[in-house]
Amino acid sequence: MNVTFIGGGNMATALIGGMIARGRSATDFRVVEPIAEQRQRIAERFPGVSVQDAADARAVADTALIVIAVKPQHMHEAATALAPLLAAGAKPVILTIAAGIRLADLARWLGTPVPLVRAMPNTPALIGQGISGVYAGAEVDQVGCDLATHVLEAAGQVIWVEREEMLDAITGVSGSGPAYVFWFIEQLALSGEKLGLPRDVSLRLAMQTVLGAAKLAAQSDNTPAELRKQVTSKGGTTEAALKVFEQEKLAERMMKALEAASRRGAALGEELGKD
Repeated sequence: MNVTFIGGGNMATALIGGMIARGRSATDFRVVEPIAEQRQRIAERFPGVSVQDAADARAVADTALIVIAVKPQHMHEAATALAPLLAAGAKPVILTIAAGIRLADLARWLGTPVPLVRAMPNTPALIGQGISGVYAGAEVDQVGCDLATHVLEAAGQVIWVEREEMLDAITGVSGSGPAYVFWFIEQLALSGEKLGLPRDVSLRLAMQTVLGAAKLAAQSDNTPAELRKQVTSKGGTTEAALKVFEQEKLAERMMKALEAASRRGAALGEELGKD
């Protein structure tokens, strides 16, 4: 099964690297990347991968899946470049990982009916620890879903959803979520430093605490709420901190932040879909 990537940035290389690590041959992959320096990096990192600067018949020949891995603002250009190739007869599954771009707009830009899948991955995919929310258009069969899953699982977990609009919420939770975690680590470390800890010590404590707590939550049979209660002794230090969170209404503020991210994802689709 050949897989073609339109765009050879970080997410594309993470997916290619993950699949090669799982036993796929580098010769199974083609990458269309206009930036010469990036093409060189891909060729050096993955010997055997076919790399070219523009989409043509070679890029889609015998390709089962095309992954459009460009920034949202470049999606229209990438799709219109693919359109004549698809019109000429190629009908692979198209997987888009661009935030906000709706399948109806992508289908209009491509011009030719093809199976379309939309995914919202996140940056931990760069180390194989990501998670992707995925939606399949009505024309995608089980084989197409399996192809998309095979690619996305190379960088982490995959969750399929029944409605495309759910991807806006996924954008708010997991797509943007790593930035929230990075911010929390940053604030935890800065607070420790203000309390008198050396900067390197406080940062190490913050990072390992978040990493360890996430691993414990993932491996435990208890819910995060139950785990929180288990470490919150009556009248203790943890309770004192959590009371401040409650007084400052951090849960409400978190909800407002996620709503803002979700709304922006939907608005981005509206804006870019006007082309």
